[in-house]
Amino acid sequence: MQLPTEALIYVAIFVGVLALVEGIYLVAFGKSISLNSRVNRRLDMIDKGVGREQVLEQLRKEMQQHMKSQSIPLYSLLADKAQKAAIAFSPRQLVMIMALVSVVAFMGLSIGTRTDTILRAALSIAIGIGAVYAWVNHKAKKRMGMLEEQLPDAVELMVRSLRVGNPFVSTIQIVANEVQDPLATEFGVIADECAYGRDVGEALKDMAERLDMQDLRFLAVAVGIQQQSGGNLAEILDGLAKVIRARFRLFRRVKAITAEAQWSGKFLSGFPLFCLVFILVKDPGYYDSVLDHKWFIPACFVVGIMLTLNLIVMRILTNIKV
Repeated sequence: MQLPTEALIYVAIFVGVLALVEGIYLVAFGKSISLNSRVNRRLDMIDKGVGREQVLEQLRKEMQQHMKSQSIPLYSLLADKAQKAAIAFSPRQLVMIMALVSVVAFMGLSIGTRTDTILRAALSIAIGIGAVYAWVNHKAKKRMGMLEEQLPDAVELMVRSLRVGNPFVSTIQIVANEVQDPLATEFGVIADECAYGRDVGEALKDMAERLDMQDLRFLAVAVGIQQQSGGNLAEILDGLAKVIRARFRLFRRVKAITAEAQWSGKFLSGFPLFCLVFILVKDPGYYDSVLDHKWFIPACFVVGIMLTLNLIVMRILTNIKV
């Protein structure tokens, strides 16, 4: 029973490291950093007495710091994800957290397992980097998903505000105050930038490129064209809101159609691992006769690579752009 017990210890340490990273993040920046907060982070900072200019400077720094630091070793692996997740940690802090959780993982492996020191160190580094990457990737997916869902409602709110006579910059401010995070803080930054003289079309284009969202690019292009050639911006944005909702419905439909293939790939990759754990629990000595064979470890690596390739190939086949 030694092998499955150690495998459970590895999983427990990985989950514990994820919880540690999330705990450090919440302790460092408070509950307002959470996307589930009812009051958006920008308004929460202003409510605490922080000056509007300081809030803008801090939020812009957090939003732009990750793409400017891709030269940092290891950090380039998650720079794009950290950018989309708007992680408040600086790049150097993220690298330090990787090192910290790697040390914690090494201590946990030293206490809970009898693995060789070199292998323990390699596993600890892999757990540290993998846990931070998984955490950032989860944050990015959650944030981008919420942005995609919020955008149609925000554009429709802009349409209603324009139709009652508000200027476009005031409309941006209304969206920043009325909707929830993460879109509220993004539009709040644009509103503050425009208040200090930046062109609203340029600010929207910069946000679209930073978040790599096609719908935001449509919005930036629509506003830019209207600024140059004129026209009824409310009607343009009303049509854009309908297009965004139609694309979102199509995306959900494609996701539902490809769900079977995605889960088939996950099942086919996970089933051999489940069988391995079941066999070891049922008969711990099942592989004793072949453990010392020279091809046993290489075969394990080959199987792991093939299972990973199965996931990657199925993901590529089902990743349909909408």
